[in-house]
Amino acid sequence: MEQMAVMVVHFTDGTKVTFRYPKLQDTATLATKIKKALEQDKIVVQTYDSLLVIPVASIKYVQVTPPPDALPEGVLRDAEIVD
Repeated sequence: MEQMAVMVVHFTDGTKVTFRYPKLQDTATLATKIKKALEQDKIVVQTYDSLLVIPVASIKYVQVTPPPDALPEGVLRDAEIVD
């Protein structure tokens, strides 16, 4: 069975949208892809029947679970959320 990942996009207006997708397995280029995505001014997501273009300016934060196996330099690792 294919491993799945979840991405929750939290918007500045308090709403959110959740996506489920196959976990990316290509760890050789994964960190580079993540770094490039972080530098863009939009997130683009293709679903089975739509293409969504989400301006980064409207995003408060993005949560990806489980975290990717490869991450770019500069990412704080093994952190814990403390309320």
